[in-house]
Amino acid sequence: MIRAVLWIVSAILLGSIVHLTTILLLPYTATQDAYTRLTPITEINKVALLPTAVPDSTTLPFMDPAFATAICRYDLANGPVKLQAPVSQIYTSVSFYTTRGIAYYAINDRAGGRRVIELDLMTAKQRSQVQGDEEVTAADRLIVESPTESGLIVVRAMSSEPNAINNVRRLLNASRCEASKS
Repeated sequence: MIRAVLWIVSAILLGSIVHLTTILLLPYTATQDAYTRLTPITEINKVALLPTAVPDSTTLPFMDPAFATAICRYDLANGPVKLQAPVSQIYTSVSFYTTRGIAYYAINDRAGGRRVIELDLMTAKQRSQVQGDEEVTAADRLIVESPTESGLIVVRAMSSEPNAINNVRRLLNASRCEASKS
């Protein structure tokens, strides 16, 4: 009897280890993650407006048709990136992701408190060089520290009604994501 219980416990333990290992390694083996899907339709450090979500065909899964979405695929190897995103009347958000899809920062129009969300994105090393500059203070600009040199910035704006989505798309099309001058 004890031998049978020992076999059952061993099988459950081995099954649990295999299950957890598979679940944890699966994201690293995926070939169609968001970064890979967006690479052909976006340029580095440029904003690209995604097509409007329709039920049978979306660029990314689970896109909401009430939102217009713009993407900036950034690369900080040559220096910081400056983002400027106009705010819509209803709701606007900016989210930052690594190439593996890990979200590390987000801000919305309520927190921004302005008509344009403006911020500088940089690595920790680039940030340490900015801190030495006495002319730049935290009140002057919002600085976001990226854990990786490349990733995605997702700007989303909500439309108040279905026929106003084109106005929101034009607003997002005015967003800028470019190498910082400083």
